[in-house]
Amino acid sequence: MRLMRTFENLADWEKKAVFMCGVKPTLHTKYLFSDGTKDYRRPEEPMPGDEVAIRLRTGRFNVDRAILVANNVEYVMNRVESDIVFDYYEAKIKVGNDRVFYYFKVEIGKAIGYYNQIGATKDLNPYYNFQISPGFKTPAWAKGAVMYQIYVDRFYNGDESNDVLDDEYSYIGEHVTSVKDWGKYPAAMGVREFYGGDLQGVLDKLDYLESLGIEVIYLNPIFVSPSNHKYDIQDYDHIDPHFGVIVSDKGELLDKEDQDNTHATRFIDRVTNMKNLDASNEFFAKFMKEVHKRGMKVIIDGVFNHCGSFNKWLDREHLYSSSNTKYETGAYEVAESPYNSFFKFYSNQWPDNDSYDGWWGHDTLPTLNYEESKKLEEYILNIGKKWVSPPYNVDGWRLDVAADLGHSADYNHEFWRKFRKVVKKANPNAIILAENYGDSYDWLQGDQWDTIMNYDAFMEPITWFLTGMEKHSDEFRADSVGNPDYFFGAMRHNMARMGHQSYMISMNELSNHDHSRFLTRTNRMVGRTASLGPEKASENVNKAVFKEAVVMQFTWPGAPTIYYGDEAGVCGFTDPDNRRTYPWGSEDKELIAFHRDIIKMHNENQVFRTGSYKPLYSEHNILSYARFTREDSAVVIINNSEDERRVRISLVEAGFSYDDDVEQIMVTFENGYSTDKLGYHLKNGWLDIGLRKTSAVVLRRLRW
Repeated sequence: MRLMRTFENLADWEKKAVFMCGVKPTLHTKYLFSDGTKDYRRPEEPMPGDEVAIRLRTGRFNVDRAILVANNVEYVMNRVESDIVFDYYEAKIKVGNDRVFYYFKVEIGKAIGYYNQIGATKDLNPYYNFQISPGFKTPAWAKGAVMYQIYVDRFYNGDESNDVLDDEYSYIGEHVTSVKDWGKYPAAMGVREFYGGDLQGVLDKLDYLESLGIEVIYLNPIFVSPSNHKYDIQDYDHIDPHFGVIVSDKGELLDKEDQDNTHATRFIDRVTNMKNLDASNEFFAKFMKEVHKRGMKVIIDGVFNHCGSFNKWLDREHLYSSSNTKYETGAYEVAESPYNSFFKFYSNQWPDNDSYDGWWGHDTLPTLNYEESKKLEEYILNIGKKWVSPPYNVDGWRLDVAADLGHSADYNHEFWRKFRKVVKKANPNAIILAENYGDSYDWLQGDQWDTIMNYDAFMEPITWFLTGMEKHSDEFRADSVGNPDYFFGAMRHNMARMGHQSYMISMNELSNHDHSRFLTRTNRMVGRTASLGPEKASENVNKAVFKEAVVMQFTWPGAPTIYYGDEAGVCGFTDPDNRRTYPWGSEDKELIAFHRDIIKMHNENQVFRTGSYKPLYSEHNILSYARFTREDSAVVIINNSEDERRVRISLVEAGFSYDDDVEQIMVTFENGYSTDKLGYHLKNGWLDIGLRKTSAVVLRRLRW
């Protein structure tokens, strides 16, 4: 039990030691600390009108005065608590509706220092000040939540009756195919290949996901679409029957010589017949109930920047106009279409209109024209509301290319403000999680997104440090391997720009459907499946480096998110090779056991969900950081070198006492891992530890 004493209760000799000879101590910047956790800000997510208590930790008797500077107003802080290592200063402020920007100023003699989100500094940069956005509430369930991303077509085929058939229709000029060999590598242009995975398959494997310790399932798009990836939505109102339920099967197979889909009656029947569509939606409602019954949550993919050229609004492939269905004429068909304003056309030559905006120039991905269509805006906002409401009760949206939506930045922000209002009104605990590359600061102010897929403050810095590879495997940089300055610098900058609330619930992935598998990156082989062949993705991979990354994933602030199959040893270059099937029956059992154990470790130690984060130590190829609360402390050490190393690290700044006992709870190494406990005793707060080559160690304060 840690010794907690106030200054007034100290022995006389302790006070004299502090002030002996009138010598003022130097500022111990490593002891300065504050963040947005409950230990340093209460309430963590204040509402307008709340009084907020803000704390700063300093070294014991180390500062003469601590000052909170909030919106350029100085508040002298009171020392409210002390222990044998630290003093804790506090000031209270009342917040209104406007954002509050704050930092700390400390004085020791004539010297002045500052502290903000990037740590102690002599020169204050307001770019990194702490921030409070009154009313910004994030879902508590998402803090440290263990997530699992599923690319549905490649996970498990639970219902063969809904499989896409060979030649069922044509997509981008060629016929679709049903893949009979589950283990076949995806083709280089494999968007027309369907392996048969579906939502029933996810249901069938819930026991497996639950046994891993998964808490949240993130599904790649599941709405009606002609591709296997479904980022070209055809109908936002319905689950694709090929993922859901086929209750009727009429019509003839498409003639192989017919490339225009005008006679694709089987396809038309399957994706426009209301029996199939309604049955698939009903099935999804049952799916959600079963997932929720197990205490798990579901996030679905929202592709709202663009739709597909198959969409009933455009109907470039003439699917709806040539069918017997009662859909209104698409904008590609006639200028008088009620959907004409949904797209930005640059020609009035109907019906042969090929001039319209497409995302990144792709004519199969027409960009949606929100600014010129309030009807479209209202429709998509209702879609945002619909799926988080009964009977589906989805737990959140992942927003595809969210920063691209709209023709201007002003409208983009306006739309996401509206989207947040309707979604949060329907389901206050739904998460709004966006895909974005680069600085997301403007969207993370409490009025738009909750958080992001964390590339800049997780995937990229970890990949560069451990492998030297770019996340698509398109480049290798030897100077980045083991470079701690780049790693901690990138993390410090990008975490600060995200803000505490957002990075504590950010989606922290090592791999996903857009980038090469992390295990493949460990072979440091530059290239893609089209140039190297898929077999190369598995050559010379380094499972020890992969385990280092997984340890960091499950001890870093945020929501650790496994891309399906990573835990089973799946390899793959970037899209489409990263979308291989889950290897049921031929999994890497040792890697699965490792993931179960590290998820168990994560779930049993609250400090990894809500604790503060602080870097502790670095040298070439070695990193150490801590997660800690006032009640608990843990430390992680990574040795990414090919040599055994010995390090000596001060743990006092992470909340350990000078003479604490510490136990190892996880270690990975070249040929495996262990959860056996191993004890250490700190000497004057220092940990002296030997590290195996290519290893990761997790330690925590010994619990009595």
